[in-house]
Amino acid sequence: MSDADINLAELSDDDLVAQMHDDLYDGLKEEIIEGVNILLGRGWTPYKVLTIALVEGMRIVGEDFRDGILFVPEVLLSANAMKAGMFILRPLLAETGAPKIGKMVVGTVKGDIHDIGKNLVGMMLEGAGFEVIDLGVNTSVERFLAAIDEHKPEILGMSALLTTTMPYMKVVIQALKDKGIRDDLVVLVGGAPLNEEFAMSVGADAYCRDAAVAVETAQSFMKRRSNQGGLAAPEPA
Repeated sequence: MSDADINLAELSDDDLVAQMHDDLYDGLKEEIIEGVNILLGRGWTPYKVLTIALVEGMRIVGEDFRDGILFVPEVLLSANAMKAGMFILRPLLAETGAPKIGKMVVGTVKGDIHDIGKNLVGMMLEGAGFEVIDLGVNTSVERFLAAIDEHKPEILGMSALLTTTMPYMKVVIQALKDKGIRDDLVVLVGGAPLNEEFAMSVGADAYCRDAAVAVETAQSFMKRRSNQGGLAAPEPA
């Protein structure tokens, strides 16, 4: 039986969830919308739908992206399908006060207008259960600071694709130090020209080479924060 012949409404809960994982993997937006609505109609809580059907499905996508089995265009399709499901769940989650893993502010630094990688990171983090505040591109230090003040995130993520804009990350981190809030935040940086050495030189906590690593790193920091009652660097890989 092809996917087109599958009647999602006739599947058991377990089979429907498994099919939704497959549909997320294949980037099938309409099928994810249908599956979310079916599970909600069966009495599933929004948080249960999020964690079991969507987050777990995106975890599989993230692992295969990390391992080179999936590539950016395919992961963008998966992320867009997840986003369609989140469009339904987000207001319901807000009503029920469902827990979030953590909160993250992300933005491409001032002078840089590249955003495909940043967008993918944001979508995959949201798919992993984070609340993501995306400041877009060409983000000034003032906008970063204002967003941090307003949203009180645990994590700040900055991206750059141009070598000429990379040093601006250090400007932002220095501003955090000047305000006395650097130790309150985990700072993750990413972008094609960056590397671990650069991240350390500007005072970031970690370099994330791609969206899958960004999700794993953010999860690791939040897990250690939960276990230790504060933000701390993850164990070396």
